[in-house]
Amino acid sequence: IKATAEETGGAFGLWESLVPPGSSPALHVHHREEETFWVLDGRITIRCGDETFSAGPGSMAVLPRNVPHTFVAEGDTAARLLTLATPGGVEGYFVATGRPAEDDGLPPAGPPDVDLLRRHSSDFGIEIVGPPMAATETSA
Repeated sequence: IKATAEETGGAFGLWESLVPPGSSPALHVHHREEETFWVLDGRITIRCGDETFSAGPGSMAVLPRNVPHTFVAEGDTAARLLTLATPGGVEGYFVATGRPAEDDGLPPAGPPDVDLLRRHSSDFGIEIVGPPMAATETSA
């Protein structure tokens, strides 16, 4: 987490993510904030509402609040994203549902703890509305 709502007077939260190949959050809706992704490395496919599109290094996507969205890391290397949430606060969801790093690398691969995610989602204005996106889904 690069900046929290507490540090920005509530204006925004900013975090960097390393997304393993094939990883995808469940289809979800943010009811309190917009999310903006900047792809730093790798490639992701983003689904936002009825649109699906690909984004590579240097791409930016703004995902409006109240619109279901998800993404998946494509290829065989991790995607690195910088995500801006406006206003801030949702970055606390990752603290509440994550776990401390075990070392300098990514944690071991494994299925997400969906029960834990659901337990905390309403606290942060998030609604899980569908499954994660498969890496084989692409757009034309």
